[in-house]
Amino acid sequence: MKTVSLSGSLRENVGKKDAKKNRREGKVPCVIYGGEKQIHIAIEEKSFKKIIFTPEVYLININVDGKEYQTILQDIQYHPVNDNILHADFLEIIPDKPVTIAIPVKFEGVAPGVLQGGRLVKKIRKVKVSGLAENLPDFIMLNINKLDIGTAIRVKDVVYENLTFLDTPNAVIVAVKAARGMTAEEIAEEEAAEAAAAEAAAEGGEGAPKEEAKGDE
Repeated sequence: MKTVSLSGSLRENVGKKDAKKNRREGKVPCVIYGGEKQIHIAIEEKSFKKIIFTPEVYLININVDGKEYQTILQDIQYHPVNDNILHADFLEIIPDKPVTIAIPVKFEGVAPGVLQGGRLVKKIRKVKVSGLAENLPDFIMLNINKLDIGTAIRVKDVVYENLTFLDTPNAVIVAVKAARGMTAEEIAEEEAAEAAAAEAAAEGGEGAPKEEAKGDE
């Protein structure tokens, strides 16, 4: 998996007042957890552009006063009005300890069902997996060359060495549906709704259940 680097500084205090001060200065209050102790830091908000405005998922090396922590982004909170980042949680990666993360899904090939007039429906954009950091791929590649109308690839059909898939086994990742009787506008609306639902499910379920990480807002 690709790696990016961020720099953070230890926060002098932990609490609402200090969090607001950091935000006024263009910094995001963050916490690194999962190791021996929680580490409360602040990271420049502009630094987040490289990890949130992309479909890719990264391992994130955070340098804090000369000490580096290998992490993954587990949770991020946005302001409900202006979309500014309010807080971020990073899970520290411990050697030989599996982590849970949502990995993007990509597709290759051409589905025969699409050539026969069906339409390709991508139901899940990211799948949740558990594995050691060294075994995490940049994405999960699925071949759709055998998909006819009415067939699908489900979570249980996907096998990757050294990874455990955590989504519901029967959940459909991609399928080919018959498009007869539907107008182009209806198809577009349905695809948009399905994509939005899949994205919301991935974001809402991303990350493993974890200990309470935040000590402030």
